[in-house]
Amino acid sequence: MAEQLYTIPVNDAFAADCECPLCLMAKELEQNAIEFTMGPSYMEDDNREMTDKLGFCPKHIKMMYADKNKLGVALMLNTHMNKTNKELRSLANKDKPVAKGLLSRKKDKSPVVKYIEELESNCFVCQRIVPVFERYVHTIFHMWKKDPEFKEKLKSSKGFCTYHYGILYDKGAEHLNQSQYDEFTKALNDVYFENMERVNGDVSWFIDKHDYRNKEADWKNSKDSLPRAIVKTEHTILDE
Repeated sequence: MAEQLYTIPVNDAFAADCECPLCLMAKELEQNAIEFTMGPSYMEDDNREMTDKLGFCPKHIKMMYADKNKLGVALMLNTHMNKTNKELRSLANKDKPVAKGLLSRKKDKSPVVKYIEELESNCFVCQRIVPVFERYVHTIFHMWKKDPEFKEKLKSSKGFCTYHYGILYDKGAEHLNQSQYDEFTKALNDVYFENMERVNGDVSWFIDKHDYRNKEADWKNSKDSLPRAIVKTEHTILDE
């Protein structure tokens, strides 16, 4: 079955000591996609054609710029800008913009605006990540139905960030029947709220520890509470 191709990374993520297994999987996919983009593949015609067309989102262009391969970034930006400027100039020359006024009815967007909006909504790196991540999410529900050990692994995990909690809450309704979904959402809610409270409690003690009256008190589990709270709230794993 196709799902079996994804069970290993899903199992590995849920076995890891982390605040959100889905964040961990997403980060690994992102790192692999950046390495692919900045590796020898950027010189291949089909990949260059796609980077020229799609460009990159702000997050991933920053990650690419942080890479050692500055020449690769320059080459991709150069040909992407050439293509964008040529196509936008052509659209702008043909377009006949009309002032709409504050009281006029909303009309169709101009080809120039549509082109820019489509460009801003695309990213070569994101398009490598999203399909695989969606298969990971599908595999989670497949394993929930078929693998009792995985079910217990999810229940005993450290929960999820709010963003991925929402994804699982939503997608579960598509992949599970009603009785399965009822069981899943109960387990999901239990593990999410219990662990959000745990991390928030650590953050609270981190704050209290900075009160001079607690100077000699033990830090407990609060020293690394901020990066863990960032995972929970921003679905971002900070680099160590």
